[in-house]
Amino acid sequence: MEAVKENKEAPPVTNRDRAVAKQEFIDSLLEGCSTEEDLFGPEGAFTKLKGAVMERLLEAEITEHLGHEKQGRRRSSNARNGHSTKTVQTDSGPVEIRVPRDREGTFDPKLVKKHQRRLEGFDEKVIALYARGMTTRDIQQHLRELYGTDVSPELISRATDGVLEEFRAWQTRPLDPVYPIVYLDALYVSVREGGQVTKRAFYVALGVTVDGTRDVLGFWVAASEGAKFWLSILTELKNRGVHDILFVCADGLSGFGQAIEAAFPKAVHQTCGVHLIRSALRFVSWSDRKLVTGALRPVYNAENEQAAELALEQAGRLLDGRYPSVVRTFRNRWTEFVPFLSYPPELRRMLYTTNAVESLNSQLRKTLRQRGPFPNDEAVFKLLFLAIRNAKVHWKRPVAWTRMLVQLDIFFEGRLPA
Repeated sequence: MEAVKENKEAPPVTNRDRAVAKQEFIDSLLEGCSTEEDLFGPEGAFTKLKGAVMERLLEAEITEHLGHEKQGRRRSSNARNGHSTKTVQTDSGPVEIRVPRDREGTFDPKLVKKHQRRLEGFDEKVIALYARGMTTRDIQQHLRELYGTDVSPELISRATDGVLEEFRAWQTRPLDPVYPIVYLDALYVSVREGGQVTKRAFYVALGVTVDGTRDVLGFWVAASEGAKFWLSILTELKNRGVHDILFVCADGLSGFGQAIEAAFPKAVHQTCGVHLIRSALRFVSWSDRKLVTGALRPVYNAENEQAAELALEQAGRLLDGRYPSVVRTFRNRWTEFVPFLSYPPELRRMLYTTNAVESLNSQLRKTLRQRGPFPNDEAVFKLLFLAIRNAKVHWKRPVAWTRMLVQLDIFFEGRLPA
């Protein structure tokens, strides 16, 4: 009689078995952990688990590279050759791992590449802190306190230097052929130059696209703000694909109108009304400023240019000749001040002031203010670029933009893209 063959196959693994094994693994991991530091600190269970997982994956990589398991039959002359120790920076802190080596030195790990000291996510975290105006020393202290990571300022600088290549590509990117509105302004930043700290003018061009969104067209730097340099900026915008601009809104820089006319002859130059009022108030005593601003209010709230003329004459009579420079300031810039009066209220609000770019500059200054003098222009560009990436998250197109676009299409027939 033939003996019954014993069934030596293992029973199938059930969901209950998996749950028990998972619980046992968690219990062993948490054994001896009584505080948050025991779990997530530099020597905590979570850090050790992360290191163990990375080492396991690296062992799998070298097995695939060599074609045989450890102690297995070799398929080539190459074989394992011990391990090297390295510390890699991760989002939760530094992790020390053992990286396997091979005799021929041909093993190139994919998980933690040769000479790599940071895993994905570390640079992004450093860049996010840098973009909020923290210095490299601040970031170093922050990472040490929060993650137990001791990172040198040089390592942080290298992490953020990668942004420069992205900035250069962004600065030379092609632009839209038409922008309904472009705001131009400059802000001054302290930069070290030749052993001295000087104020450098960083130029900003903010465009409103045809779909109503805002887009920073670029940053530029010069020793001071001037019409000649603005012309070079406008020429660069043309070379990057801008064929037409309907309105260019800027402050009262002398010669700016000629620069705009040379580059975009059909563009309407609108001087910022707020800048003009500030300029008019330069020689007004503090005690009279409320009176003067009240007298000027009917000028910029007028229904049209003729009404604004009458309101300016009335303001002169109201001031009784005490401040002739106020009326004279408006007269000297009248042709650049009044264009917005020819358009409906929705458009007036966008044209009358450079608030859009002033608001952006305010955010940029807030970021820059937390830093001391910058070592060079590139350091400023790097921080400005990161700051506008953060600012874009909060930008929204005007609620009435569709109606304004219809109005622009009527006023500037044939100049907006179909």
